[in-house]
Amino acid sequence: MLKHIPLVFVVALLVITSSSVPAAVAQDAAPKTKVTADSQNKAKKVYAMDCALCHGATGDGKTDLAKDMQLTLTDWTDSKSLAGQPDQSLFNIIRNGKDKMPPEEKGRATDDEVWNLIVYIRGFGKAQPAGAPAASAGSPAPSN
Repeated sequence: MLKHIPLVFVVALLVITSSSVPAAVAQDAAPKTKVTADSQNKAKKVYAMDCALCHGATGDGKTDLAKDMQLTLTDWTDSKSLAGQPDQSLFNIIRNGKDKMPPEEKGRATDDEVWNLIVYIRGFGKAQPAGAPAASAGSPAPSN
């Protein structure tokens, strides 16, 4: 009889922890935001006004301000750069700030605008062909 108590305890623990997993996953998922051409145009304007100064117009993170502040910002033009970053995490960073990035001013953007901004930012990495290296200005074009 005593041999079965640890087994019962383990099974009960697994049942309890497995029932809480879906709630944790649901909290990390971005809400369904309607993405339209108009909402992405608005996101582009918000990005240009609030983000591009540090993160760059193309999202590469290579700006004079970032250099002056000794910041190494993520290059969003690399499709892998945000691959492991959940939308909710990006939302929280935009709203609350992170490291030297200040929090967003209260009331500056609605939640839907922030979610659309996240879609816009993720689009920087999709502009590059998968697996293709970025061409530098000093590199000659390959000849065929």
